Amino acid sequence: MMNFKGLTPPDYRTYLPYFDNQRYSLCAYSLSSIIAWTNTEYKPFGAVYENAMIVAAEFETLKKNRHLLLPISPDRMFTPEELVTVANLAGHTEYWFVPEAYVDHFGEDIVGRFFTVKHQGAYDDYVYRVADLAGLKGNRYSKKRNLINQFQRDYVDPGKVAIDSIDRENAEECLVFLEEWCRERDCDADDQMDLACEKQAAINTLNHFDAFDLKGILLRIDGKVSAFGISAPLTRDMATLQYEKAFSSIKGLYQYFDNACASRLFNGYTYLNKESDMGIPGLAKAKKSYHPFKMVRSVKLILK
Repeated sequence: MMNFKGLTPPDYRTYLPYFDNQRYSLCAYSLSSIIAWTNTEYKPFGAVYENAMIVAAEFETLKKNRHLLLPISPDRMFTPEELVTVANLAGHTEYWFVPEAYVDHFGEDIVGRFFTVKHQGAYDDYVYRVADLAGLKGNRYSKKRNLINQFQRDYVDPGKVAIDSIDRENAEECLVFLEEWCRERDCDADDQMDLACEKQAAINTLNHFDAFDLKGILLRIDGKVSAFGISAPLTRDMATLQYEKAFSSIKGLYQYFDNACASRLFNGYTYLNKESDMGIPGLAKAKKSYHPFKMVRSVKLILK
């Protein structure tokens, strides 16, 4: 059996070397996200096996959802046969958030010898070119540019807007904003478990911002935080927009802020991962409206 231990923010530095050359382009493989997504229902655990970090997810009530991530190693990908060994040692039967590219790499026939493969549509990630979202060029972004111009005229030009980097000193302002943002969307309702979990993950991230390798900006209107965004490294050419929140009642704010995030938080990266829509129709519509460069399909592997 593997020696799993619960993951907390101080563990980030311990496990970070295993993410050198991290190759999986689903947002679930961001170390800061793995650690921050902990709450009363879900707990992440980590262990080391053959120079790889093994991540296990355990659930308080929905125990059927317990799963592993693919082993994360700076050296190599584990073969499907090796995944069987890891699963048996870890006492698990499922891998979640497996990029479909992993199945393509080893071949459906090989993977299918050991696992049943099922698509996790709600957890497909939306990936964009950083240059597209920073530039917003062409007819397909004309509506975005018009909304940005309106926000510029009504708020920026009169001097009502200020953008700052997130740090330990102003993270509390983001937490206050997050509570108000979540009240607008009823994040804590019983049928909004994913939003409630994401809220807690954002709280954990902001409370331990200095523990992780993150970039973040906040936007104030008349001195009040009205949006914040946080990015995290994922692969050598891709980073995630781990959190992006803005008041929907202010016309053009989201479009203006999204453009600011792309311009300020992704220097040095080719691709921007906006994560999944969690099966929420409104979120899916918003992400599609920015014309993703590609979707990264998520599958689960169930041990036969």
